[in-house]
Amino acid sequence: MRITKKAAFSGLALVSAAAVLAGCGAAPEETDGGDGGEALDFLPCMVSDAGGFDDKSFNQLGFEGMVAAAEELGTDYIEVESQAETDYNANLQSLVDQGCDTIVTVGFLLAPAALESATANPEVEYISIDDTVDQDFDGTTDAENIKPIIFDTAQAAFLAGYLSAGVSQTGVVGTFGGLNIPTVTIFMDGFAQGVEYYNEEMGADVQVVGWDRAAEDGSFTGGFEANDAARQLAQGLIDQNVDVLLPVGGPIYQSAAAAIRDSGREIALLGVDADVFETDPSVGDLLLTSIRKGIDVGTHEALVEAGNGEFDATPFIGTLENEGVGLAPFHDWEDRVPAELAATIEELQAAIIAGEITVESYLAG
Repeated sequence: MRITKKAAFSGLALVSAAAVLAGCGAAPEETDGGDGGEALDFLPCMVSDAGGFDDKSFNQLGFEGMVAAAEELGTDYIEVESQAETDYNANLQSLVDQGCDTIVTVGFLLAPAALESATANPEVEYISIDDTVDQDFDGTTDAENIKPIIFDTAQAAFLAGYLSAGVSQTGVVGTFGGLNIPTVTIFMDGFAQGVEYYNEEMGADVQVVGWDRAAEDGSFTGGFEANDAARQLAQGLIDQNVDVLLPVGGPIYQSAAAAIRDSGREIALLGVDADVFETDPSVGDLLLTSIRKGIDVGTHEALVEAGNGEFDATPFIGTLENEGVGLAPFHDWEDRVPAELAATIEELQAAIIAGEITVESYLAG
């Protein structure tokens, strides 16, 4: 039987910035790889951002990918959950100290700490989810031992925007995010482009509130927590008569769902990263679809390659073409999406893949 030993390392809490870091977990025990043979000498590890591994979004997907890779390789793993951004450097150092061979960092905000750790430990391999770790902005990753796994989610968000405009009855759709950072705004901007394309094609005038493409700014909660600030921001958009709402920022969708239920109106919710219908059935009845990233698949594949001695630092960019991004099924909303609109979404996807429609983003080639 394989052992999947979890070692927790808790750092500075938001409520007590001066608290002493908790001790690191013990080094993982050896296993037999599940087949009675010699254990694989490889230890994959992961550090979450402040959203935690139970965010039902990108942290959770990354963790699931690591678990799947460890099971396939027949090895242990260690995960470290960050409570705040101030934990990142210490958490990474704890994993280095525990002998991790490949460390996965989850999220854009971990990039500076990942670069510092990778530079100080060139013998350790790093996988960066959602950031290229290009801190000097020269177009290349700043350390040779970091592999970025990134996603051009604007392509899938474009489809979601067109779909949302097509189902909207009020002619107003909305979006808000956790922070104004590229991995958040790429969803919001792709969404707005899809609505714009619908208006051009259909001669419509569906409005987007919560994101201004020209100003590159919009509505943001200031973090990735499902809290009253997120709920109030969602309520502000609902008060502008939206009937489709896209929250981008891990668990903040939970606050949006609460605001939707309180409104008593039929307002469709859009999920991000995972198929939220599957990860959080409690909001399944609200979901029109989710804008998916293949974080779990990308993490799994990169770790299996590393475990087999084939680590490749070449960035992976998820697109519609390689199925790294895409829309989830309509699930409970399927009967409310006209067949003609659903068919058009498939046609638009094919056109984006073929290069006939260009979706702008910072990752577009």
